Amino acid sequence: MLQTLAAEFPDKVHCYALDVRDAAAVQHAADDFIARVGCPDVVIANAGVSVGTLTEFSEDLAAFQQVMDINVLGMAKTFQPFVAAMRAAASSQPSPQGKREKHFTLVGIASVAGFRGLPGASAYSASKAAAITYLESLRVELHDTGVKVVTICPGYIKTPMTGINPYPMPFILDADEAALRIARAIERQTAFAVIPWQMGLVGMVLKLLPRWLYDRLFAQAPRKPRGLI
Repeated sequence: MLQTLAAEFPDKVHCYALDVRDAAAVQHAADDFIARVGCPDVVIANAGVSVGTLTEFSEDLAAFQQVMDINVLGMAKTFQPFVAAMRAAASSQPSPQGKREKHFTLVGIASVAGFRGLPGASAYSASKAAAITYLESLRVELHDTGVKVVTICPGYIKTPMTGINPYPMPFILDADEAALRIARAIERQTAFAVIPWQMGLVGMVLKLLPRWLYDRLFAQAPRKPRGLI
């Protein structure tokens, strides 16, 4: 699909096939892109995987490793090559009355699953909780540098990753609709956005539940099937 898009817009779309766990490969792609086009206005770290995991099974440890490496470290490795270039580009802008003409934006795709630990999805929930906290740290680090950090927490979106879920998925969105809403949040440079907003209310309720009640409600909840990534 990306190759088709690149063919439709020659010299405007640049595709790099790589693994976000490979810092050297991401750095090379970033260097090549900046050399060709210049510093990007927006960088989105969207790579993510999900799989059912149970700690009692030793064979699931490999899945834990992959989920954390892709969903958390892959996000940092995606951003790292661009941060210095973005800061330099932001600081070089004329800023009449102390206001920059534009900001540069790092966008991390986290998840509502990072609000509480979901049974059977311990690796995924842990990775998204880590991503939310990482993005908050990064946002504070880059405060007032001209580089904004946007955290997006989607709820359920119709993709192959959610297609195997054996439980109801409230407020699920088509991928195209979710993409439009995410784009609007990025354009507004919202520091933290839950999409759709109804899942933000669900997430708020979940976070407010006392532990004893949360445990009782979710102990027998349906779980994502275990499997290999």
